[in-house]
Formats: sequence, C-alpha cells, structure tokens
Amino acid sequence: MNEEKGTDWYYEINKDGQEFVPYDTNKDYKLQIMATHDSGEYQCSGSWLSSHHIKNSNTVSITVLADKPRATLTAGTTIIPVGGSVTLTCSVQSSDGWKYEWFRRTQRTSEVQIRDQQNRDIRVSQGGIYSCRGTRGNPVYYTDISDDVTIEITSVSSSSFPVLMITGLIPGIIFISLLFLFLYTKVYRKRCFADDQRVSQDENQQQVYSSLLHGDRCVYEEIRGSGNTQNACLLSSPPSPPNRLQQMAAPP
Repeated sequence: MNEEKGTDWYYEINKDGQEFVPYDTNKDYKLQIMATHDSGEYQCSGSWLSSHHIKNSNTVSITVLADKPRATLTAGTTIIPVGGSVTLTCSVQSSDGWKYEWFRRTQRTSEVQIRDQQNRDIRVSQGGIYSCRGTRGNPVYYTDISDDVTIEITSVSSSSFPVLMITGLIPGIIFISLLFLFLYTKVYRKRCFADDQRVSQDENQQQVYSSLLHGDRCVYEEIRGSGNTQNACLLSSPPSPPNRLQQMAAPP
C-alpha cells in the first residue's frame, strides 16, 4: 500500500475480514502455507502513528490445493519425419502466471533440462521423451512433473515405402491387364481367321459337289460277257468347239 512520506505507520494483515497478523512496523510478512485452511482473502491495513486514520490495501485471494497441481503436456503429433518439427504445450489447469521447465531424455541418455525454454509452447525437432513442470513465486513453487510424451522420428525410407509400393503396384497392374488384353485379342483374331478359312473351304467343297450333281452326266453301259456284268461310269463333258484349222479343213 502507498503511505505518506515522512510519517510512521503500523501495519496489520487481515484474513477473511479478521485480524491475522497484528499491527507491526514491519511492512513485509512471509506467509507460510501449511494446509488448505490457509486459503482465503488477505488484506493489509495501515494506521498512522499520530492519528487513528486507517488505509486499506486491495484484497488478494489465495487458494491452497489439497494436492500439488500437475502440469499437462500435449503434442501436436508424436511422429515427425526427418527434418520436421512439432509443437509441445505445457499447461497448469485453472491457474495463471506460470513459467515452465522442459526436460528431455532418450532410451540411452539420462534426463536433462532444455535450456532457455520457459514458454508454455516450444517447438522441437529431435526425437526423445519429453516432460515439463510449472514454476512461479519467490521462493519458487513447483508443480508435479507432467506425464511423458515420446516423439518419434521416421526415416525417409520407412515412411516412403508404402507410397513407393502403392505407386509401383498400380502401374504393374495396369501393364499386366493391357498385356492380357493384347494376348486375348491376338488369340481371338487368330481363331476367327481359322474359322473363316474353314467356312470358305466348306463352301468351295459344297460348290464342287453341287457342280458334279447338276453339271455332269454319268452314262452307264452294261457290258455283258463271260457271264459277268460290269458297270462303267463315263463322265462326259460338253464337246469343245472346233478350232479354226478344223473349220478350214472341213469340206464345204
């Protein structure tokens, strides 16, 4: 509280409207928090020595928790690629004015504090096991340390393997499908060509057989002799027209 210069003042501290520390010339008082019943509304009052004039300070609310508050650590993601980074956030529920301490360890190294980091949010690019806690006040008050969060770094080969496998599999399937279609088309055309040739040969044979039935004559003669009868089938064709020499040699 602000008091007039060049005068003597006595001070007292009240808690929840009741005297907590009696009047004293000492302006400073250190409150030892021992239990939850120390929670309350605290106010300072000043009284001028040569007068009954009293001045009151503002009221400060103090809440004492049954258990130490625990910091909470969250990560945007727990798996990052090589060269990537992730934001870690440390918080203390329902309370303000905290600074934060950050810690990191691995399976092979012990825990060390990350220097020059007191912010609520930090960005990291290393894999490891992270934790944090909140601090404030003088002397410093610490919250319980948060649960661990493990950040993993994925290599390029392992992360890109599924992508490479998929991108390689799709063209392979397309190539095999086109090859199968090409072979099927080639075999189908060859079979159709053979069927066409067979049909053409059948038609030619049918025409020859039809010509023999309708265009030629078969003459049978019975030759009797020696008591045997033989049948001779003579295929006769229409006589060819006489040539020019035969026409000149013929008598008029």
